[in-house]
Amino acid sequence: QVQLVESGGGLVQAGDSLRLSCAVSGRTFSTYAMGWFRQAPGKEREFVAAVSRSGGNTYYTESVKGRFTISRGNAKNSVYLQMASLKPEDTAVYYCAAGRDSGRYSSPTDYNYWGQGTQVTVSS
Repeated sequence: QVQLVESGGGLVQAGDSLRLSCAVSGRTFSTYAMGWFRQAPGKEREFVAAVSRSGGNTYYTESVKGRFTISRGNAKNSVYLQMASLKPEDTAVYYCAAGRDSGRYSSPTDYNYWGQGTQVTVSS
């Protein structure tokens, strides 16, 4: 059983930075592609960023390119999302997800395991 636990969310002001972390249990972390998704009230869950199992390839939705950085530490079974220049429209619950690395990363159906989510609120 793979378990994911996110941390690092909070209330910040526009322009601030925040770093989300996701700790993954299990011995097969390095075989999984990892992704971050977010869901705002009344909206569908949307892709934010992903990193391949090796960490060599990263992917971002257009609205966060240049502001967010995804990384992984395979030795620590963790994945991170460094968020900078935050905007009120970044407000959402952020979810960490793990899935077999199939070369597809932007759909929730590409992932098998999910964390419980962490709230990020950006005030204007």
